[in-house]
Amino acid sequence: MKGLILPLLAATLAACVTTPSAVAGPTAGLGEIATVNGLSIRPLRVVEDSRCPINARCIWAGRVVLRTEVRSSAGSATYNLTLGEPVTHAGGRLALVAAEPGRVAGAGTEPGAYRFTFEYNR
Repeated sequence: MKGLILPLLAATLAACVTTPSAVAGPTAGLGEIATVNGLSIRPLRVVEDSRCPINARCIWAGRVVLRTEVRSSAGSATYNLTLGEPVTHAGGRLALVAAEPGRVAGAGTEPGAYRFTFEYNR
């Protein structure tokens, strides 16, 4: 049993931070527009940022939920995108693939500091 806990904990902690440098795709801050494969994506507000702080040890990686307006030739829609969980839009899969900066224990993140990276595949 002890041999399983350490690898599981390491995998959980590794999921705490996702950096845009490791993920290709357009980025945008709150209120800005990212364009990817014909979609215009505007992050509206952070609904939840419960990610594990980068200077802490956690048993749960947490998550980021981002309220997002999406426009395409097929129309517009508003989604709560959860980091790493794609949604279907206009026949493709849209995903929030990175959110920066990482959280720091004891410090808040100013809304203007956030940068979000998106992917859209048909």
